[in-house]
Amino acid sequence: MEGKEEDVRVGANRFSERQPIGTAAQDKDYTEPPPAPLFEPGELSSWSFYRAGIAEFMATFLFLYITILTVMGVVKSDTKCSTVGIQGIAWAFGGMIFALVYCTAGISGGHINPAVTFGLLLARKLSLTRALFYMVMQCLGAICGAGVVKGFKKGLYEGNGGGANVVAAGYTKGDGLGAEIVGTFILVYTVFSATDAKRSARDSHVPILAPLPIGFAVFLVHLATIPITGTGINPARSLGAAIIYNKKHAWDDHWIFWVGPFIGAALAAMYHQVVIRAIPFKSRP
Repeated sequence: MEGKEEDVRVGANRFSERQPIGTAAQDKDYTEPPPAPLFEPGELSSWSFYRAGIAEFMATFLFLYITILTVMGVVKSDTKCSTVGIQGIAWAFGGMIFALVYCTAGISGGHINPAVTFGLLLARKLSLTRALFYMVMQCLGAICGAGVVKGFKKGLYEGNGGGANVVAAGYTKGDGLGAEIVGTFILVYTVFSATDAKRSARDSHVPILAPLPIGFAVFLVHLATIPITGTGINPARSLGAAIIYNKKHAWDDHWIFWVGPFIGAALAAMYHQVVIRAIPFKSRP
């Protein structure tokens, strides 16, 4: 019993009540990892490389399947009161990202989005070889996911927009582009912040489950921008729905859902690396 009391006393003295936060805590042990090489041919002979690509394919497939099916369930109804409504659609997108990032983060990083992959590539978190492979697998997964939804009931799918992203009536293409840039910035900035290894070392007293803020960011962006563009912020999601729906008006605005997310991802990567982490300004040994 005396030994247990001693353990409690030592433990109470070992951990102070006030934990250093912010810049005051930056003296914690942390070594900046070297940037990923632009080309890494050795990856092509590694099974883990292909396993990661398969994980991205499957995650994006499931993402499109659940989310487009949810959209179809809402738009087919005459009254939104009998469906989950816009809030339900937003929850479907955010909830699936939460679940799928949690499932695949340890295998591929859980990108499930070419814009996220592009932002991480700019920050030198992965090689160009891996980034291109991920993007291809994400787009293939999205096409297959939307295709399965269409297979359930072709008439219903084609008669209700197929979940394709278009700029809504009353908004200009500039409005749609701006919404996609800002929405993707929010998502990719959240990804950088939630997965920042230095933050984990610095703020170790603040537990964080990375998929949670990422999924929540997706949910909030959808709430805000569904009325404008249907919310893309994911070129694979937009491409999969556009290819399977394959109507002219879906292709007219399609460029917005590549250019906007890639600009937003680039801005988020720049903001996090240059302003938040100040990596270009760190002194070299």
